[in-house]
Formats: sequence, C-alpha cells, structure tokens
Amino acid sequence: MNQKTQRLSIIRKIIRTEFISSQEELIARLEECGVQITQSTLSRDLKFMHVAKVPHKEKGYIYVLPNNMRSDVSISTNVTDNITDIAFSGNMCVITTKPGYASAVSVPIDNKGINEILGTIAGDNTILLILREGFDMDSLLHQLYMLFPSLRTL
Repeated sequence: MNQKTQRLSIIRKIIRTEFISSQEELIARLEECGVQITQSTLSRDLKFMHVAKVPHKEKGYIYVLPNNMRSDVSISTNVTDNITDIAFSGNMCVITTKPGYASAVSVPIDNKGINEILGTIAGDNTILLILREGFDMDSLLHQLYMLFPSLRTL
C-alpha cells in the first residue's frame, strides 16, 4: 500500500470513529497515528475524499465522509432553524436558507439517501433538489420533516 493510500485509509478511520471538528485536530490525531502531514496536503486529501462538515450539537461542525453519515450525529437546530422556505415546481424542490447555510443543510439530505431525490445542488442560500419522475411530494415532505422538524413551521 503506497503512502497516500495508507494516509487516506487512516483519515477515513479517524473521521468514521471520532468527532473531528478542525484540520488542526485531525493533523494532531494523524501525528498520534504516526502520519506526518502538512495542512495543505490534508486539505487536498479532504477535498479528494469529498469530506464535508456537518453541524453537531456539542462540537459545532464535524467532518463526515460522503454517504456515510454517522447515525449518532444530531443535526444542530442552529442550522435547521435557518431554513426559510421550501417550494415545489414539477420535479424540483427548492429549499431556501439564510446566507451561508445551504451547504450545511444539503449534506444531511444527501447522506440520508432519500429515494425520491435524484440529486442536490447547493449554493450559498439555496438548495435545488431534483426529484425522480413520479415522486410523491407528501412522502418527500415526510422524509424532510423527519430530518428537519423545524420545516413543519414553514
């Protein structure tokens, strides 16, 4: 196994098993595992692995791997309270957030694996959900309400 492959494997293991909230914290954990890495290399590795940050009640934000969101991670109401609107048009759903929150809201949606959703695109304050043909809007709303209870008040 080459050095990069081994390093990426260790990063994955740490992110899967611990609540890591910063690159500095991850660098320190990697050093404890015998991996010397610069911040710029770690940043490139995280981008290569499509690692995202999601809200966490105690730690603020933590790193997660794509399609592997930990079931014990609670979505912070601080983030979900910043959803301002949800609207449908044909097979599209648009979720509007306060500026800067769209990406943080879209990660749990992507990781939930909702069957009605074909894909998502997140900007600064808008998330576009492309829905599969023949979707059931009520079923999708139910799934979103379970993920974001604050949506019921919109």
